[in-house]
Formats: sequence, structure tokens, C-alpha cells
Amino acid sequence: MNRREAFRRLMAFTAGSPLLAQSAGDDVNGPANVHEFAAVARRKMNKLAYDFIAGGVEDELTLQANRAAYKRVVLLPRVMVNVEKVDTSTEILGMKLDAPILIAPTGGKNLVMPNAESVMARAAMKSNTLICTATGVEKLLDESQPVKWWSNTIGLPDKSSAASYARRVEDLGAKAIVVTVDNQYLSNRDRNNRNQFDYGYMSSGVPKPGEVVKPRNPATAAMWQPHTPSMTWDSVDWLRGACSIPVLLKGILNPEDARLAVDRGASGIVVSNHGGRQLDGVIATLDALPDVVDAVGGKVPVLMDGGIRRGSDIVKALALGAKAILVGRAPLWGLGAFGQAGAERVLWMLAAELKLDMALAGVPNLAAITRKLARRI
Repeated sequence: MNRREAFRRLMAFTAGSPLLAQSAGDDVNGPANVHEFAAVARRKMNKLAYDFIAGGVEDELTLQANRAAYKRVVLLPRVMVNVEKVDTSTEILGMKLDAPILIAPTGGKNLVMPNAESVMARAAMKSNTLICTATGVEKLLDESQPVKWWSNTIGLPDKSSAASYARRVEDLGAKAIVVTVDNQYLSNRDRNNRNQFDYGYMSSGVPKPGEVVKPRNPATAAMWQPHTPSMTWDSVDWLRGACSIPVLLKGILNPEDARLAVDRGASGIVVSNHGGRQLDGVIATLDALPDVVDAVGGKVPVLMDGGIRRGSDIVKALALGAKAILVGRAPLWGLGAFGQAGAERVLWMLAAELKLDMALAGVPNLAAITRKLARRI
């Protein structure tokens, strides 16, 4: 069976996905998986931009650990289960989604293409999923097909700023606020330092492939740049007191912090190590997930990001207790490879793989995925 026939059969199994109509075109249908989309993006993007998105911090131990963790978890499928119909739909904090796959907040989208935040939001709309973002979505609000979005912030310095921000994003239509809690300072990223990365590119323009760029503010000079070094648990109180939408905390790895988050009124937790881009050598997110889930005790949903490249990765995360997962680099590789169509294709591919893997594992719906499905080796 050739690749085209394999894709045709997979599409037939996942018929009804809103992504199928958006995936036309020989080019965007060429890559067979997320890894191949990354390879195409690498060829098309400026090295400086690619390294910013692909890279981790220092020796990239955590970046590698996030992927390696999935190799240490195996699945124990059930057989003789009717899986003629497989339902991947879910509801998270009142948001109904076709699959438990959300778009994570990611910096540097404009390094991939101009107005990338808006383009990615359109891909989320077409994919009937949710995007977590800081900017740009309000320009796409449309009564006929509104963007499903959560607003992301790295924190606010005082109560007044936090309250103003919370009211503003709620008025714009955000359905939740996600506070990134592990971004106290700009981290030491060797790839950026080696490339003399200029953080002005984040807003001023996209380097073309092969373009030699001259830095104005090298990353080496930006080390120890503060982001939110003074943020405390009071920030949760400030945000919750100023709006009626849920507040989630992203960047929780320690079970003690998970308990504190619930005690302070967080509506959800995202187990995250910032994609291996902050403190090197911290625990992989898949390894941290079960203890955080146990600490929360079902009081709030626990989500997870980090290293997701396959539908089977998602199954493993769900089996270890995640309500849903967030993907950051994967849709960016699609964006860098083929623009909006590429991002949509990546999201469809992950959802299609998830659905097929659930069928092969003998789980016809998300409720059937439990820890009995996974084992650490």
C-alpha cells in the first residue's frame, strides 16, 4: 500500500473532521508526520528563526527528556471491543472540542510569517479547536464562527494591572486566562546566543531564508532580563477577583504547587516545563503528570504540554491523567512549511492519529482511557 492510499483510508476512518476540506494540495499532503513537517519548515525558514522555535535552554536536557519520556511508557490495549465508532470529543471548562488537542501559547510566531498569530487563530477556527494566545485574536472575532481562545499572560506586576488585563480580555471574548508561571527571567538559550538572536525580530519582521541578519540586541546581552520575578500566588487572587472567567496556571511540575494552585482557586493546571526552554534539567512533563494529577485529586482539570508529536503520545498523556494536551512546536512546523494549510494539516494529522490509535487500543471514547491502559517500563 502506497502512502497516498494509506492516507485515503485514514481519511475515510476519520470522515467528518473539519480539517479534511482544508488539507487539499499535493505539497501540504506530502509530509507523513509531524517530524517531516519540521524538516520542511527547517528548509524553508531562516536558521535564526528555526533555532529560536526548535531550541531549548543550555544543554537541552529537558528538551530531549520531554520526547524520551514517551518511550518509557507503553500501552496495554484491550481487544474484542466494538470500535466501529470512536469519539474523540471532549469538553474543557465549558468549551466543546472535537479532540483534546489545544494550541499552546508560543512566542516567536512572527518569525515564521507575518501576522502569524492571526493566521494560527484562523487555523484553530477551521480545526474547531482552541488557541491559547496573548495577542491578535480579537481581530478575528466573528459572530458566524467565533474564535475559541484563552488569553495567555506571563503575569502582571501589581493588582491594578492584573485587574485591568483580566477585565479587558474577558470583554474581548476570552473564555479563560492562562498564567505562565515559569518565566521569571529570560533563560540562557545557547542556540540564540550562538546566532546572536535579536529579540527585536519578535515584532519587527521575519528574516528571510538565508538572510544574514545583524543583531541590534544580542541574546547574550539579554540574559537575566526580568519578566515576572516578583509574581506570587496573590496574582491568582487578583485575576480571579476582577473577572468571571476561569484562571489556569501553566508551568506546574511540583505536586505541592499543584495543591497550592487548587487552594488558591485556580480552575485548571497545565503541567509544563516551557517546552524545555526555561530551567534545564527539570523533570519531563509526562513524568511529572501522574503526581500532579494525584495531588489535584480531580478537583480541577489537569492539562499537559511538551514533546507531543504523535497520536499515541496523546493517548499516553490521557492515560496518565491529562484532560487534554497542548501542542506548540507541531503546528508551528506546519505553519513554517505551508502556512495556514500546514498548521491545519498538522492538527488534523494528530487528531486522526489519536482516533486511530484509540481504536487500536480498544477505547471507543476518552472516558475509556484510564491508567490501566499505560505502563511505565
